[in-house]
Amino acid sequence: MRLGVMFDRGLPPEQLIPFAKALDATAVDDLWVVEDLGWTGGISSAATALAVTSRLRVGIGIAPAPLRNPMLLAMELGNLARLHPGRLAAGIGHGVSDWMRQVGAAPPSPLALLEETVTAVRALLRGETVTLHGKSVHLDGVSLVHPPAVVPPVLTGVKSPKSLALSGRVAQGTIVPEGIGPAQVPGILERIGAADSDDHELVVFTFLHTGGEDIPEAMVEGQASFLGVAPEDVVMAHGSPEEAAAQVKSLWAAGADTVAVRPLGSDPLHHVTALLSAL
Repeated sequence: MRLGVMFDRGLPPEQLIPFAKALDATAVDDLWVVEDLGWTGGISSAATALAVTSRLRVGIGIAPAPLRNPMLLAMELGNLARLHPGRLAAGIGHGVSDWMRQVGAAPPSPLALLEETVTAVRALLRGETVTLHGKSVHLDGVSLVHPPAVVPPVLTGVKSPKSLALSGRVAQGTIVPEGIGPAQVPGILERIGAADSDDHELVVFTFLHTGGEDIPEAMVEGQASFLGVAPEDVVMAHGSPEEAAAQVKSLWAAGADTVAVRPLGSDPLHHVTALLSAL
């Protein structure tokens, strides 16, 4: 059971370095960085966080396949894995469809693109020479000159039933978005086909709020719209530190391997410290 903390996309990028250093001195296992359109790049954020820490695993959540040629993505991930062995987790996803359309990158078949991208990236990171002429990915005899000795896990960030099944087939883990509760975890594991497997990591992102500033309603409403649920159905680790800790524990008990909290507000480390104390 791992505990991760997300560096929220709304925080100024220059806060990443002190944030990462502070987390590195705690019992937290992971730091997750974000790649959302218009905010910041996940590869550069991961590189920065890895460079200023010595212990944390840094997760990329999530690189959109439509914006990343798999060869270039494998080159970037392989480089990070060589420089920081055993400390990288690489998340790849469909990308938010509206955002992909905004930049002219909406694929004709998101499922095919994600499957082909993950398959190619994993093979390249293993040091294989890859030829793949799929529906969306076309590679002809390419390989990494410097493949990593410690191959980082490749996870998918997905939520629909078909995408969850795809993740179970081709990825080493699945990342599900904020708002998912413990009651939904067993069904997700079943769709992935990982209910009885130790080889597939389930990462659950969840909002964290332990008091102080009000919970940003617009953020919760936006996530509810993304998930297709009512705002009151967006599950969060919130309330007192003890209540937040109980919610995190319930996700672990339901089958999540990693719970990555997304602290809300301008003082995220306050919520993390309170959660760690309660845990």
